[in-house]
Amino acid sequence: MKNAVKAYFERNWNREDMTNPDEIPLRAHESLKRVYLTLFCAMLTATFGSILHLIWEAGGLFTVLSSVASLLCLYLTSPWSVKKRVLLLMIAAFSFGSSIGIFTKYLFEIDQDIVVSILSAAAIGFGTFWFGALLSRLRAILYIGCLLHSHAFMLSWLIITSDMIFVGYTVQWTLKVFAVLAMFMGYFVIYSQEIVYNSLSEDVNFVNCTFTVFFNLPAIVVHVARLELIEVTKHFRQS
Repeated sequence: MKNAVKAYFERNWNREDMTNPDEIPLRAHESLKRVYLTLFCAMLTATFGSILHLIWEAGGLFTVLSSVASLLCLYLTSPWSVKKRVLLLMIAAFSFGSSIGIFTKYLFEIDQDIVVSILSAAAIGFGTFWFGALLSRLRAILYIGCLLHSHAFMLSWLIITSDMIFVGYTVQWTLKVFAVLAMFMGYFVIYSQEIVYNSLSEDVNFVNCTFTVFFNLPAIVVHVARLELIEVTKHFRQS
């Protein structure tokens, strides 16, 4: 158990790798595009399922069981069966989008229309990065440019949905949701750099990355904090 926790938080990249301004290598860039596209499609599918639950209350016991069964089949499917794994991922994403509103309403009293707005805004953010990856391999354009554009697009979408579609939500609510999504997209840039780093030495499973982008968040945040602490300590000693 101790070794598993240590392996989870251990990362091989350093601060220099994360701040490397060079052009992304072709192999890593191809891996990055596949990851971005898979995340975008999965979030778009989840949004569609959430919309169906909003309109027709499609979510229920069946979609919950379908989501669990799809994830289990995905785990048991060979990594070489790419098309089958992608199909299972989309089924799981659709079932998740249809089911998540049941739990958010019961646990947090969050209405389904808010869930739709959040999922669609996240899909817009991932779509922005995917479109940026199609246009450029430069890290500054891909990371900083896409990050700023995704923030602008997500904020615009949240304002539109709160004022025109889902009437009644305050500016404070919109800013809170935007702040969470904006911070996650900032983390997503660091996660993208980890994908680039890993793809230089091994093949990246873009289906698995759809889950690790969420599951690896604590480990990556802790590692970045550790690197920054080392840098601050080094700078303090030199001064």
